[in-house]
This record gives sequence, C-alpha cells and structure tokens, in this order.
Amino acid sequence: MQPLKIVIVGGGAAGFFAACSAAKTNRSASIILLEASRQLLAKVRISGGGRCNVTHALFDTKGFIQNYPRGSKALLGAFSRFQAQDTVRWFATAGVQLKTEADGRMFPVTDSSETIVDCLIKTALDFNVQIRTASPVVCVNSQELENQPAEDSDNKDKSRFEILLKSGETLHCDKILLATGSNPVGYRIAKKFGHQVEPTVPSLFTFNIVDKELRSLAGVSVNPVQLRLSVPGKPQLEQVGPLLITHWGLSGPAVLKLSAWGARTFHESGYKGTITVNWLPDLNQDKVRQELQQVKNDFGKRAIALHRGIKLPHRLWQYLIFRAGIDKDMRWADLPKKALNKLVQELTQGQYIISGKGVFKDEFVTCGGIKLKEVNFKTMESRLFKGLYFAGEILDIDGVTGGFNFQSAWTTAYLAGLAMGAKE
Repeated sequence: MQPLKIVIVGGGAAGFFAACSAAKTNRSASIILLEASRQLLAKVRISGGGRCNVTHALFDTKGFIQNYPRGSKALLGAFSRFQAQDTVRWFATAGVQLKTEADGRMFPVTDSSETIVDCLIKTALDFNVQIRTASPVVCVNSQELENQPAEDSDNKDKSRFEILLKSGETLHCDKILLATGSNPVGYRIAKKFGHQVEPTVPSLFTFNIVDKELRSLAGVSVNPVQLRLSVPGKPQLEQVGPLLITHWGLSGPAVLKLSAWGARTFHESGYKGTITVNWLPDLNQDKVRQELQQVKNDFGKRAIALHRGIKLPHRLWQYLIFRAGIDKDMRWADLPKKALNKLVQELTQGQYIISGKGVFKDEFVTCGGIKLKEVNFKTMESRLFKGLYFAGEILDIDGVTGGFNFQSAWTTAYLAGLAMGAKE
C-alpha cells in the first residue's frame, strides 16, 4: 500500500506547523513542504522586532476571539480544539519556553525569533518532512477537476493532485495544503478549484499625519489615549490604549487596532480621514476644565508652558498649548477663559488629519482571503474539493497586534495537519 502523500505549499509559520502536525499524526506519510523563496519562515524572523510574538496569554476562547476584526465566529470552534494554551504546551514539549509580558504578549524566553525558527525546522526534520526552498509552484491540477464535474461526489473522494513547479518538475499527492499567506499564487490556485476570495487590503498599519510640530515629538508615548476615527459616510470607530508619536505621525497599539478594525473603511477612503485624540480618557471634559482652573488659581504667576498641572509628557504639553494658540511665555493668571476652553478641547478632542498609511515595522498583515464559509473549520478542508486544505493568512482572517495573527496560524495549521494525516 502506497504511503499517504501530502504537499504543503508555503514555508511560513502555518506551513511548518501543519507539516509537523501531519507528520506526528501519520509517521508513515510522505510530506513535502515547498517554499518559493530561499528563506524559510521569513515573517517569523522579523515579527515582534525580531523576538517573535508567538501568542497571547488570554486562555478564555470567547475573550480571545474578540481580537479578530474578521474570522472570530469561524475561529470560536477551532480554538476550542487548539488554543493559545495548547500552543504554549506544544513549544514547551519541543524545548522552547515562552514568557508573558505585562501586556499579555508571549515571547520565547530567549527574546529571539531564531529560537522559534530553529524549533520549527528541527521538529519538521525530526519527523522526516522534506523541506524544499526555491521551489515556487506554477499551478496545481487535478484529474477530477479537469475530467469530471465538481458535483460528482463519488469521484471527489478519489481526488489526487498534480503540482507543477517553476523548475519544470511535477509532484503528485493525495492531499495539498495552501499556506501561502497573501501571496497571489495561493489565491489563484484556490480560485481554480472554485473558491471565492475576498479582496485583500492592508491591515495593521500606522497613520501618516501632516503636522511638522507633531512629528518633532517622535518617541513620545501616552498610555492610555482614546482614539476616534472619522471617514465621511462611514460609522465612527473607537479604540483605547497606548499611543506612540513617530516621525511620520501616529503609531502604537491603539492605532494598530484601529487600523485593523477599519481596514476596509480606510482602503475605500484612500487612507484619508480624521482622527480625534483624547489624551486624558480617564477624565471627562468638565473634570479637565476644573483641574486646569485649579492650576490657574494656585499657580497664577507661573508660565503655562513650564507648569502643566496635567499628567502628560512635557514636550507634548508644550505642543498642545501651541495648538491651542497660547503664547509659550503666558502666565496662568493671564489665561483668558476662551483660551482655557480651547486647551480643554485640544486635550480631550484634538483633531488630526490622516494623509495616508505607513507600515507596522516590517510586518505586513492583510484582511481578505478565502471565504470562510467555503472551509470546514473542524478540518480546514475545502468544502468544495476533497483533499484541498487551507491554513494561516490565506484565509479571510486577521487579528489585532499582540500575537493573535500567529495564534490563528498555529490553530488552523494544527487542525489541517491533524486532518491531512488522518488515515482514511
């Protein structure tokens, strides 16, 4: 009897995790992993600033799925079978300990993504997975697809695949997994087998703000702030969390979350809009006004620019009084009521024009991909064509920053590997 033949297209996090899962499930299976480039696990290497944010220490499944702008419903059942806690155990068993940081993000204790890269490659090799780099796939064919109608269910059960590589080599397999991320080749293959693809647009990006004075504050951070995004003709979106001022505008977790939830809205607007910043979300406007009035009463002889009376970074405070039109040499006692109200406005409802998007470090996450209703999330197998599987970013799933995108990759890959390796 011929051993089960499995081909995995894509040498990223999902591809490797699925290969390991399938190989562990079926030790006699022949498993080939194909990577188009010469470098394996490229995104893993650069993620988390080179530390690799493996997952998030939130072990409540219903809470976890709240971090996915797209795909949360489909992931609910999947996470009940393999969630963040299982990921921690998997890596621990493979000899990699993870640590949890204050914000819940989990990294290898080595603080090096190479630890994760080495672990995945070693585990795959230990399970006799054939890893082939510089092996781009040109197309995937199936005798059943070409010779028989798709609705012939008896024939679908005998599905076999032929994979043509750019080198001219042809591979044959019983089951194939597409773990190609946002690479167009994966979508092209999926469409050939009848799948629909939600258009892909960037998610997790920073905001470009045309304000020279704001950009001069690069490096200043505030936690928390409240952000409200306004795009004409669209519902407003809000986020609360840390914000970082950069030399191109605004970044930080609150901005990245807002960009994820508003990915399609932003794309449709040409990445133009208005962001309203409340620098003091723990205080309402009246309370802010009272506190400033108290400072005015108690420290009237002091310069406003030098005595802020509000817990904000000094450079930011000076910038905000500049935006409020207050002279840097003005004393508190000389501050007119109209100027005080304008300062309250800048502190709690400052408006900034977004002129475009930046990138989040070297990481690139997209929303869009294979329509989820066409995939069985118990097995990650196509509902349209037997033997075809999906895992990772090729699916219309994306999470906010903090380890959530990797977790959806680990989970979908683990389930796909389990199903592909199962003996029929």
